[in-house]
Amino acid sequence: MSELRRDPIIERWVIVDTDNPTKPEDFEKEEIVYRTGDCPFCYGNEATTPHEVEVIRDPATHPNKPGWQVRVVPNKFPALQIEGEIERRGVGLYDMSNGIGAHEIIIQTPYHHKEIPDLEDYEVENVIAMYCRRMNDLHKDTRFKYILLFKNYGPSAGASLEHPHTQLIALPMIPKNVQEELDGAYKYFEYRERCIFCDIIRQELQEKERIIFESKYFIAFCPFISKFPFEVWIIPKKHQEAYCMMNQEQIQELAKMLKNTLQRIKDVLYNPAYNFIVHTSPINVEHREGYHWHIEIMPKLTRVAGFEWGTGFYVVPTPPEVAAKYLKQS
Repeated sequence: MSELRRDPIIERWVIVDTDNPTKPEDFEKEEIVYRTGDCPFCYGNEATTPHEVEVIRDPATHPNKPGWQVRVVPNKFPALQIEGEIERRGVGLYDMSNGIGAHEIIIQTPYHHKEIPDLEDYEVENVIAMYCRRMNDLHKDTRFKYILLFKNYGPSAGASLEHPHTQLIALPMIPKNVQEELDGAYKYFEYRERCIFCDIIRQELQEKERIIFESKYFIAFCPFISKFPFEVWIIPKKHQEAYCMMNQEQIQELAKMLKNTLQRIKDVLYNPAYNFIVHTSPINVEHREGYHWHIEIMPKLTRVAGFEWGTGFYVVPTPPEVAAKYLKQS
């Protein structure tokens, strides 16, 4: 018989198939093919993108020219525009505002075929450090309340360009999905005076059933309430509210863990498409206790269909306990 499991943070239910777990080889494979041709993010094509807003490059080189390691540019087709005023207004019962925000592309490497698992450790450190640099810079703009940092890998995960990159969108409000997670964490903290994520970490370390591996500062594990098969969270073991609170040693360690985790997912699941999202605290709002930043990695192995849309339940064909065993052994 399958199990119904309740998420203690947002109170959503998932259905986990504990009787007949789906094995990695049983999922439909998506072949990710690199097309040839001009890529605007490739080395030497800097003139085809908007001007860089921040970069890690050889100091002897010039802006918007070769010589860079990590490069940040505005999205050429942004979801939101940074110029202008928000101008909130109502039209009858509908609330509206101007589409104000920021939409940036973090080009992770000059190399078209090198994803995070293929990079050297110091190169991944540069990427992670750049995430912080951009988030800290956009934090200064008091119009913004939340910064969403996410990566799409593979067409089914939403990637329209193959060159390794991450997207960053700054929003003038807190998204509903984020607010639900924040509210759940704040409610738990107010009732128990403890962080729910810290309690989850303690339980995972005690049970050791879903942990893939741990280091001095982080653990990677398949959460008990996974929404998707082979979902993995990377979370700091010590309480931290925001992604950019890391020091250099933690950045170095996170780089190794993220690289290792994505390599395991690639090996076990035959290079699947995936999304990863950095869940962090909101900005420029009244401070509340109880949130704990983390990264959620979600391989695209199943499709969300009518049942999921109609109920909000997720059906997970591989229990996280089984998924962790596969990933741990790779």
